[in-house]
Amino acid sequence: MNNQYHTVVVAAKKGLFYEVALSPKPGLVDRLTNGAHKDMDFYLFIDSILALSPYFSQYLKAGLQHQGTPAELFYTLRQLGQQAEAAMFAATNGINTHKGANFSFAVLLGATGLHLQKSQLPLTATDSENILKLSQAITKDLLKTDFKNVASKKELTHGEKLYLAKGATGIRGQAAAGYPALGEVLLPYLRANRNLPREELLLRALVFLMSELEDSNVLHRGGATALITLKAEMQQLHAKGLTNAELIRALIHYDEILISRNWSPGGAADLLSLGIYFALLEGLF
Repeated sequence: MNNQYHTVVVAAKKGLFYEVALSPKPGLVDRLTNGAHKDMDFYLFIDSILALSPYFSQYLKAGLQHQGTPAELFYTLRQLGQQAEAAMFAATNGINTHKGANFSFAVLLGATGLHLQKSQLPLTATDSENILKLSQAITKDLLKTDFKNVASKKELTHGEKLYLAKGATGIRGQAAAGYPALGEVLLPYLRANRNLPREELLLRALVFLMSELEDSNVLHRGGATALITLKAEMQQLHAKGLTNAELIRALIHYDEILISRNWSPGGAADLLSLGIYFALLEGLF
């Protein structure tokens, strides 16, 4: 694999490492606390990332070598993704640290591979937009096939339960829509504020994302009222115009609040790692 492709794989790994290292993150695992998670910590996330990362080059290679329709690529990516997920669970003793992130990196690395069949790094904003459109094409049948027989299944995932109860489609819905939380929310924010120090930029981006995102993890843990409350509180925090020191104090305090509520915005964390991936490939930091 040449340097260009190596750069893509490293960006995906960094996306996950940067996300877990970013601190303080309310309700989430970071360097300071385990957030609203009694079964996870910073070191378990490192174990999980190391178990998943060998598959990132395979996702990219699948896209680079694919000659059929984008939708046909999905079946190859899903098979690889299931192998990666098994490796993750083996490394974490069955704890779901990165199931959603693994799914998204499979789709987006596959889409990046398709894009790089005819393009080069670094990515422009237009390139990233094209990759998101390819991810939409790759997953265009996903909701129809994954939720087709869900009502008759005996054992349901959290995502399937949320779909039946509330019609929420979670990360599958983001993928099938071309990741609007990335293309319309997170990436424009990162580009517009790229001159901020990296850690401050990512913390502010996370707050902004939490203020906008229909986070299925929060929905699962606290219901619709929890999601409305979280988004409103994050919108207020985002609008305050705090200094970096004030922001960090506010996030430490809000972490304690989310821990007491047992809410974890894991969907925002996953999307932040994907945003970091694109930001690195665009040279934003």
